[in-house]
Amino acid sequence: MSRADLARQQAELLQALLADGPAPSGFDASRLRVEANVLRRKHGRVLAYQRPELAEELGERFGPLFAEFSASRPKKATEHSHAYADEFVTWLIEAGHLPKPKRGLVSRLRRRA
Repeated sequence: MSRADLARQQAELLQALLADGPAPSGFDASRLRVEANVLRRKHGRVLAYQRPELAEELGERFGPLFAEFSASRPKKATEHSHAYADEFVTWLIEAGHLPKPKRGLVSRLRRRA
């Protein structure tokens, strides 16, 4: 098997696992969905660890809201988790799940750090 073929197959598998792509030839689609859900939950746990104040603010809504977000915007393999967390927060604000931050709050918080 050539490197190009292997790279294509790996890309297809990542697409299926991270972006709801079709199951590549030779893979069971239902098992891939299970694995994809496990990866999404893992990403959610990492995000909750990185942003505990966000997980606390959302409470029991965190899991379902993250699942909704990640279904429409899966994490890319090359994407840093902090950037993904920022996108989740932006999505939450734009969708009305969190209040829009007050002007200057971010800069005040940074000065305290």
